[in-house]
Amino acid sequence: MMAAATMPGRIHLAIFVLACLAGLAFAGVSTFDFAQHLDRQVHDLHCSFIPGQRTAAVDGEAVGCQVTLMSPYSSVLRTSIWGGLPISLPAMGVFAFLVFRGIDLFGRGGLSRRRGAGWLFVFSFVPLGASIVMGTIALLELGTACKVCIGIYGASLVAVLAAGLIFASCRRTADDGATPSPAPGNGTWALVGLAQLTGFVGVPALGYVMMMPDYSRYVGTCGKLADTDDAGGVMLALDDNVAATPAIEVFDPLCPACRAFDRRLVASGLDAELHRRAVLFPLDDSCNWMVEGAVHPGACTVSEAILCAETVASGPGAQAVIDWAFESQEALRAAAKDDPEAPARMVRERFGALAACVGSAEVTQRLNKSLRWAVAHSIPVLTPQLYVDGVKLCPEDTDLGLEYSLTGLLRKRGTQ
Repeated sequence: MMAAATMPGRIHLAIFVLACLAGLAFAGVSTFDFAQHLDRQVHDLHCSFIPGQRTAAVDGEAVGCQVTLMSPYSSVLRTSIWGGLPISLPAMGVFAFLVFRGIDLFGRGGLSRRRGAGWLFVFSFVPLGASIVMGTIALLELGTACKVCIGIYGASLVAVLAAGLIFASCRRTADDGATPSPAPGNGTWALVGLAQLTGFVGVPALGYVMMMPDYSRYVGTCGKLADTDDAGGVMLALDDNVAATPAIEVFDPLCPACRAFDRRLVASGLDAELHRRAVLFPLDDSCNWMVEGAVHPGACTVSEAILCAETVASGPGAQAVIDWAFESQEALRAAAKDDPEAPARMVRERFGALAACVGSAEVTQRLNKSLRWAVAHSIPVLTPQLYVDGVKLCPEDTDLGLEYSLTGLLRKRGTQ
């Protein structure tokens, strides 16, 4: 009867440990994916509900994981170390700590076990609270879901439920016959637990920071413009920060990487330190003789619409068209593949005031001048590109290393 009475608590404890091990596995996979990118290259991701299953970063099902990994919310200390400290690393420490405390509880009995179960329940809310915060950010800020992250959220929820059942079971049952152990007070349990949690989280984090390569030597080494003049009037002002550091952004309005870069830049807050001007560089052979085929079909038409929006008095403004193009990229590219005239119709339907301007000789000539500016300045056939006061932000630093490298460029300019 005694064994039967205590069995539910042990079953729940086993479930708790397994849930925490699952959370540890998912957090470990996420940390591994993050660490791979420390060579400043692009890698495939493990984006699956099965920890460790690899998925190509370009595959549709990996998009959520890619967006989450590259977002400013995937790490902290991003201006101090390249890429920052991945939050999945402390998550690994928390889950490892909970596994340790769960296994420790197996050998306890009586009052010691009940107090231990109570604090285990309390500590189990740490990953659940973090999961609620990160899940809310993913839903409201990123608008996507990451399978690995969902695995962590699920493991956190199961761990809390199991810990609650363990605590309830320990309160209902007497000692199960295990060897009696000392029963430290609740204050001691709390202090010891916090010290252990700090060790499990702090030691790996400190080791990660100490072992990070110094990437400051790469900042500002990827070339610079001979001049930043705009004699032909091809550039568009993207903000009103005229007193900030001048920056030139080369982009294609239908380029997914350009959209992602723009969102990362805004989310980082560093856009406020720049006066951004844009040079349109559509990767579409209908206007750009430097590309073979339409990498982003419809980009020429949309680029013309952006230029028109800046000059048409009753127009919506260039930024409004850029925002619409970013939001409608997939639809515009798909429509252009079937019908090259479709983007022009979509522009006219959305922005009627631009109808007479898009496709006109004047705007076509201006877009051509924009492309010739790129040729004259030896701009690579690549988007996006950012030049801060004429110095190029390395392409490898436009994702995870954005905050670190861009901050470095701004600091270098400030010391010159």
